[in-house]
Amino acid sequence: MITHLHTLSGHQNPIYALANAAEENAFYSAGNDKGVVEWSLTSMGFVKVLAPVQSSVYALHRHSNFLFIAQRSGVILVFDLLLEKTIAMLNHHQKGVFDIKTIGHKNELLSTGEDGTVAVWSLKDLSLLYHFQVIQNTVRVIAISNDEKEVALGCKDGMIRIYNSEDYGLITELEAHTLPITSLQYDPTSTYLISGSRDAQLKVWHLPDYSPGPAIPAHMFGIYSIAFHPSAPFFATCSQDKSIKLWDSKNFKLYKILSLEKNTPGHFHSINKLIWSNDGRYLISTGDDRQVMVWEFNP
Repeated sequence: MITHLHTLSGHQNPIYALANAAEENAFYSAGNDKGVVEWSLTSMGFVKVLAPVQSSVYALHRHSNFLFIAQRSGVILVFDLLLEKTIAMLNHHQKGVFDIKTIGHKNELLSTGEDGTVAVWSLKDLSLLYHFQVIQNTVRVIAISNDEKEVALGCKDGMIRIYNSEDYGLITELEAHTLPITSLQYDPTSTYLISGSRDAQLKVWHLPDYSPGPAIPAHMFGIYSIAFHPSAPFFATCSQDKSIKLWDSKNFKLYKILSLEKNTPGHFHSINKLIWSNDGRYLISTGDDRQVMVWEFNP
């Protein structure tokens, strides 16, 4: 079902962020190095250092021809992929930016992080439109509902806070986890929201009312990324426990564990991020061991 295909090396420090390129055969990675790297899935190799950075990169997000690069310094770089240069620096956050997402129909970019605020930026002119305080400490992760009407925020206090994307009014607060929330995703069928935490639990929240569903003791340590396959009914999770797990997205059956401890290829340190390639052929993982691993998926 899923097999190790290639390991890409070159980063000198832990890697925290991955993003797909517009093309099906390329993706980007970044972390505690001095640049964002472009990789090819055709040659399974390094392409180039795309953009230099001044501090660690915690998140990457591509929208159209822009790659947004969120840094530990609080600055978000806007890199134009056509011009191949940084065209703007977004300055609002006083501390590290942990996540960035876009709301397409509103032409807005959302950013959040260690200062507990959400900033709303215009994708038309990159101006700051609005900002609001969520909590006094870290908001780790943003998830946008598939209809883009609701924004879910995973917070350090273990709460999920749901906001209306039209006016950013608070809809509800979910007492979700006993430790900080580190991953959050809406499933592609708009059936549920799923959250992962430093408490090693996955929790399911049924839509549209966010009523609690199954609680799954998924990993041994914090769950840092949840990634739904773009077309098949599966999702993957990764953890500080150095494992990747593949799940059925309908009944939450565990299909596969990828881990050195299970005698499969795997990472030898905390796994920080997972993405699927645009076409769903590959799962890409990375983490503190400075390796980028490519896995081939055959459902």
